[in-house]
Amino acid sequence: MIDSRPKDAVRPGTPRRGAASAPALLSLLSLLLPALVLPAPSAAQSTDALLSDEGNTVRVVQEHGRSVVAIHIRVGGGQAHPLLQPREQQGGGSGFIVDEAGRIVTNFHVVQPTLAEEALAAGVIELRPQASITVSFLGDPDREFPVRVRGANPDFDLALLEFEDPDAAPAVAPLRLADSRNVLPGQKVIAIGTPFGLHSSVTTGIVSAIERERPGLVGLEIPFIQTDAAINPGNSGGPLLDSQGQVIGVNSAILAPGGRGGFVGVGFAVPSNLLRGSMEELVAGGLSGVAAAVAEIPDRPRLGLTAGFSVEDYPPGLREELGLPGHGLVVTMVSRGGPADRAGIEPATEGVSLAGRLFPVGGDIITEAAGEPLRRVIELQRVILQREAGETVELRVWRDGRERRVEVTLEVVAP
Repeated sequence: MIDSRPKDAVRPGTPRRGAASAPALLSLLSLLLPALVLPAPSAAQSTDALLSDEGNTVRVVQEHGRSVVAIHIRVGGGQAHPLLQPREQQGGGSGFIVDEAGRIVTNFHVVQPTLAEEALAAGVIELRPQASITVSFLGDPDREFPVRVRGANPDFDLALLEFEDPDAAPAVAPLRLADSRNVLPGQKVIAIGTPFGLHSSVTTGIVSAIERERPGLVGLEIPFIQTDAAINPGNSGGPLLDSQGQVIGVNSAILAPGGRGGFVGVGFAVPSNLLRGSMEELVAGGLSGVAAAVAEIPDRPRLGLTAGFSVEDYPPGLREELGLPGHGLVVTMVSRGGPADRAGIEPATEGVSLAGRLFPVGGDIITEAAGEPLRRVIELQRVILQREAGETVELRVWRDGRERRVEVTLEVVAP
C-alpha cells in the first residue's frame, strides 16, 4: 500500500519534530506576553490585601499626596559667546499646600537662587531678571503653574509661595500641621517629594531623634527632627508626615559625609511648630526672622555680650559635677564698657577640656530674658530684636549656684 500523505504530515496528536506542543506554546506565550493575559492595575486599588502598616502608608499617600508639589526654578545666565544661546540654570525641590488660600511651603534655599541678592540684603524679596519659579502637581506633572515668593524666613530655611493666577491652580486640600512637641523617636514617618526630579516619590522610615540641634541655613541653631526616611536632593521643602497624614516637619537637609550627594540614613526636617510660629510673618510678606532683621538693620541695639554655649551643650556628667542649672546660655565674652558690662555680667574665665573639646566655666549663665526661659541663642536674639535702643531687658543670671535678676539697658554697640 502506497502512503499518499504529504511527507511533512503527522498523525493527529503527534507533535511535529522541532515544534512546540499547543500546551507548551500557550505556557510560553503566558510568560512572554503577560500584559495580554493580566488585567491592568486599577487606579485606586484596594488596600485590603496589604499588611496594616502598608495599608496605612498607601492611604496616607492616596489621601494627601496630591497636596505635594514639585518646584521648578530657572535662572537665565550670561552668554559665553555672542553666537551662543544664553545659559540657563535649572533646579528645584518640593513643597506642599499649607492653607486654604492655596499657598505653598518650601525651603528658602530651594528658591533662593531666583532672588536678587541686592534686594535680599535690604530685606526685600525680588526676582532676578530672567528667573522663574513654577510648580506641578501629581497626576499632571508636565503642566506647570507660575508662582512667586510671598515671604521667607531664612532662620528656619522656610519660604511661602503663592500662585500668580490662583484661579488657574488645581483645588487641593491643604495639609494639616501636627504639634511637633508630641513627636517621639521611633514613630513612623512618610516623606513625599521630588528627589532627582522624580515627581511625587514616597519613602518611609522612623523618627531617629528629636531636637537635634544643628546650624540651619544661616548658622542659627535649629532643633531638627532627625529621620532615616530616605531624603535626597529634590526632597527639600517636602513634607515629613506622620501616620495620620499630618505634617510633623519640612524636609530640609541630609548628612553627607565627605561631600556625598546621596542619602546615607540621616535626614533632618524643620519641626512643624517652627513653621506654624512663622506663618503669620510669612503670609505678611517679605523677609522675616532674626537673620533678616540683622541683615536689614545692622546697627540694632545689643546687650554687648556673646553667649557661645548652651548649658545643654555640656555632657550630663560635667553639668552635674559643675552644678550647672538645667538650662541657660553661657556668657563667653562681654564688650568692655557696653550695657552688659555696666550691669555687672561677667564672661567665663576658665575652661574644662573633655574629649578634646573645651567647655568654658567660671562666668555667668543667662537662664531667662524678659521672663522667657533660654535654651538656644536664637531665643535671646529674638527678645533683643523686638526692642529698641534705650529699652530695658530683665535677665535672670546664674553664677556659682546662685541666681539674680539683672536689668540691662540696650544700646547700639559694636557686635
